[in-house]
Amino acid sequence: MRVMEKEDLPLFAEWLNKPEFMGEYNPLRQTSRTEAEKILESPLELKPFVIEKKDGSKIGFIFHFYVLHPAGRQLEIGYSLVPSERGKGHCTEAAKNGGLLVSL
Repeated sequence: MRVMEKEDLPLFAEWLNKPEFMGEYNPLRQTSRTEAEKILESPLELKPFVIEKKDGSKIGFIFHFYVLHPAGRQLEIGYSLVPSERGKGHCTEAAKNGGLLVSL
C-alpha cells in the first residue's frame, strides 16, 4: 500500500467508471480525470492509497475519511479491488498494516 500519486489518476478514474470494479453497493456515476484529481486533492480529511501486490501490480484502492456524526467525528474507510483479487484478504491487510485502523 502506498499514497496515491498524480500518476495514478488515469487508472483511478478508469476504476471509478467501471461497475465491475466499484461493486454492486456503490452508486455508479461517471467520473472524469479532473474530478478524480479533485478527490485526490480534496481539502477534506480524505486520504487515498493504492493497493499493490508484491510484484507492483495495482489491484485497488483504500482510503480513510472523517464523517460528522451527532456523537462527534467518526473515521471510516472505503475500498475497492479488481474482482479477481477480492476475498483474498488484501483490504484487511491494508487496513491493519497500513495504519488505517487507529484509535481516536
